[in-house]
Amino acid sequence: MALTVTPTVTRSAYDRAVDALVGQYRALPAGAPVRLAKTTSNLFRARSATGTPGLDVAAFRGVLEVDVEARTADVLGMTTYEELVAATLPHGLVPLCVPQLRTITLGGAVTGLGIESASWRNGCPHESVLDLDVLTGDGRVVTATLDNEHSALFHGFPNSYGSLGYALRLRIELEPVTPFMALRHVPCGDAASLATAISDITASGSYDGTRVDYVDGTVFSATESYLTLATYAETASRAPSDYTGEHIYYRSIQQRRTDLLTTHDYLWRWDTDWFWCSRAFGVQKPLVRRLWPTSKLRSDVYWKLVALDRRTSFSARLDSARRRPAREQVVQDVEVPVGALSEFLDFFHREVGIEPVWVCPLRQRDPGATWSLYELDPSVTYVNVGFWSTVPLPEGVTPAEGRVNRRIERVVTELGGKKSLYSTAFYPPEEFARIYGGDAYSGLRATYDPGGRLPDMWTKTVGRG
Repeated sequence: MALTVTPTVTRSAYDRAVDALVGQYRALPAGAPVRLAKTTSNLFRARSATGTPGLDVAAFRGVLEVDVEARTADVLGMTTYEELVAATLPHGLVPLCVPQLRTITLGGAVTGLGIESASWRNGCPHESVLDLDVLTGDGRVVTATLDNEHSALFHGFPNSYGSLGYALRLRIELEPVTPFMALRHVPCGDAASLATAISDITASGSYDGTRVDYVDGTVFSATESYLTLATYAETASRAPSDYTGEHIYYRSIQQRRTDLLTTHDYLWRWDTDWFWCSRAFGVQKPLVRRLWPTSKLRSDVYWKLVALDRRTSFSARLDSARRRPAREQVVQDVEVPVGALSEFLDFFHREVGIEPVWVCPLRQRDPGATWSLYELDPSVTYVNVGFWSTVPLPEGVTPAEGRVNRRIERVVTELGGKKSLYSTAFYPPEEFARIYGGDAYSGLRATYDPGGRLPDMWTKTVGRG
């Protein structure tokens, strides 16, 4: 008999929640915009106000089953990765790709993509989904799998951003991990050397004779970059480091060549300081750090502060009062082929100038799979480049023009890459369709939302719908 973990929600409770949600959906006025009522978000793009209450999906949070022997988890769509890992890690298992921020939901990571340092061997979160229940735009709840009658939806759901429906339940694969992670921070120098190191390590799965299980990197300047290589460790050779309080993880990358973390702390190493973005709130200053509650050193806390600043325009008004130039928010993740990484980073340092920058290699897990709304060449290793800050603009240029973001989009496309859509985007509809699914997407909309109840993907991600 399979060993399973005590669920946090029952099947009967899930069935009742599905019935109630379908009832909510059908009760919405004809033509009313549809969206979810969520308490957290990791999106960095504005949405227009609708005046219509969102669908209450609070009941879709919890773990139905963790099958330890089969290494699978059946999870509701609004469950955060923090909650999911809490259920699986005590049994030595984790999802194949655990995005960096605790409050990213499983459904959100699949419909909006996700990436982490295991992505060079496991791909993105959607690539470990075995089946999922989706509330579609026409009000049905369908189960999509690799090869059933809804297989086109299974392959088209990733990167659809809720424009085809909402994931209510997902069954995913898990993989075994050890209690600790041994880290090596390898100096790589300039962009060309960094790209070469990524190519070599992801091709061999090792570095300097030692197996590599996780790979990501940090670029501090045009001449200073590091790859962080993590390897499973059964035992601790010393006390693990702790970056959940006074000490700051990303600074350790420059200061240490080796390190040791518990697997739990490794998974959330970037969350405590939102990579390095907690600088904007003064949290990295020693005095503020000592006074700031440790429990509030979390990405979701910082995100709420950003949301408050957006609503009040406090930073913009303060800059204006101080006669400082307007600033454009440049919060993006892009994927470029590793062979184009050096060219992209050279452009980025020259024309954008944000530092540090995160890099993470990515390869499609199954070369034979087709993910129709975010196709990557399965023979190519890509590198995710993440950058999250603001840049000053010349006098007379407004942030709304998206001058810097548009330039980044053009360069990424020219280099054969793609851009994630969780933040601002400026593609015209025709170009957007060419990059993100085109006819395949139109066919899915016609099948699962013929009445157009849900905003289409361009409207949601570019048109601010």
